[in-house]
Amino acid sequence: MAPSTASHNRPPLPSQKTTPQVLSQTLRQTRPIQLFRFGSRRVLVVASPSLAEECLTTNDITFANRPHLLAGKYLGYNYTSLVFAPYGDHWRNLRRVSTVEILSSYRLREFEPIRADEVVRMVRKLYRSSFKEATEARENLCRSQLYQKKGFFLGPTLKKILKVQRKLREICYLCMLNLISELHGFSVTEVVQVKQFLADLTLNAMMRMISGKRYYYGVDDVLTVEEKEKADRFQALVAEISEVMGATNVGDYLPVLRWFGVSKLEKRLICLQAKRDLFMQELVEELKRGLNKSAEEKKRKNLIEILLSLQKTEPECYTDEMIRSIMLVMLAGGTGTSISTMEWAMSLLLNNPSVLIKAQAEIDKYVGQDRLIQESDMTNLPYLGCIIKETMRMFPPGPLLPHESAKDCKVGGYHIPCGTMLLVNVWGIQNDPTIWGDPETFRPERFEGLEGYRDGFKYMPFGFGRRSCPGEGMANRTVAIGLGSLIQCFEWERTTESKVDLSEGVGITMPKAINLEAICRPRSTIGRIIQEPYTFARTKEPRKSH
Repeated sequence: MAPSTASHNRPPLPSQKTTPQVLSQTLRQTRPIQLFRFGSRRVLVVASPSLAEECLTTNDITFANRPHLLAGKYLGYNYTSLVFAPYGDHWRNLRRVSTVEILSSYRLREFEPIRADEVVRMVRKLYRSSFKEATEARENLCRSQLYQKKGFFLGPTLKKILKVQRKLREICYLCMLNLISELHGFSVTEVVQVKQFLADLTLNAMMRMISGKRYYYGVDDVLTVEEKEKADRFQALVAEISEVMGATNVGDYLPVLRWFGVSKLEKRLICLQAKRDLFMQELVEELKRGLNKSAEEKKRKNLIEILLSLQKTEPECYTDEMIRSIMLVMLAGGTGTSISTMEWAMSLLLNNPSVLIKAQAEIDKYVGQDRLIQESDMTNLPYLGCIIKETMRMFPPGPLLPHESAKDCKVGGYHIPCGTMLLVNVWGIQNDPTIWGDPETFRPERFEGLEGYRDGFKYMPFGFGRRSCPGEGMANRTVAIGLGSLIQCFEWERTTESKVDLSEGVGITMPKAINLEAICRPRSTIGRIIQEPYTFARTKEPRKSH
């Protein structure tokens, strides 16, 4: 690098490491600022707190734009959505709507019962899954005992069939009381796919806040044909959106390739856009007509209804397309980060059982064993907060923050031309051994006493400045009660003696390469915590720690 202008460097060669890791390793060997050529695109990468601060404060407006990538054209409504829109009046209005009308503290508190209800559903679903094999075994044993004692096969008379049914119901009831292992010698335990439960929780909570509807159900839920069809459509859309968002488009860096026709990825995006818009517009039209609104639901507007009420006063501003774009931002940007963070946290806890025990003891002490953890409890659960912070330090939700310069500027004393893509390597900064010390060690204690920690851009999992993530508050709330409930209600073990693989996968939220499997065992107090029926009630005053 010359003193006045940044030289161009070849991008790092491909490796098995993720892009943030490769870039971090390259910059540590040279200097924490490099200007690369990714095809025909200039890409500035910075990986130090001081340079990140210079880019996101001193040059905040200069780097307030997002780079024009193919995903922004089809997932960002031709670069007009909150995530992809260039800095200006339109973006400022979208940001205002999101922070004031949708993601304000008042609105988040208003939707707290939805998140609490989905947490209860997740815990119950995990509970049923954990004793599935034990239940089946007891049913088989019961049938065998009845055959031997009564000397008949099932089906001779209605009276005998009903007797068997009563016996099976009794066994299921014993399971719900967590007594089956004590009474009959069966272990109440099961290997579960943790990510699926976390995804169901997060996506259902988000869609209930957006539209008042949920689309992920358990095996015991009874659905109409129409409900099942819509659930299948939605789940397929979410799966495809997640897949294409993590894909790399070579045409973003070599535009000349577009002359040879539309790429396979672009064809998928075009098709996905049509299916996505059709599904979302159906939701908008249904809510416009005021269908399927019970008396209870009328007490609380969902996000689409809030935007539709604004549409009545400013129709030219709050168009249906704008409403759909906000729905997509909430769905795509507001769920993946929470799911990944909770899965990483559980993986780290399984590899560090002493931390899990300490977190469990804290929850037992300050929340108790008679009710489920609530968002308001977090003020009395500092260690759980430290676990979440340490997880986000090691595996930040946004490992690379992409920006683009709107004019020439200087960073670190070097001239940066207009139109340069900026990547702030958050992963590299938060895993830098010169900043954190033993960064590969999971040590939540490093955050003790550091509430709201930022400290010179050493820790910024949700970004910083004008383009920081507006959904940070909602993500923190979802992760807190989701992770907290898993710790409170279950004992967890690894499926083997080997530690959980912590390899990172490909994607904008740095997901795990291998989905987490774990042994889940209900704690003895869970029956009291999730008793039927469950009704959300805020605690008037959190218990004070002594």
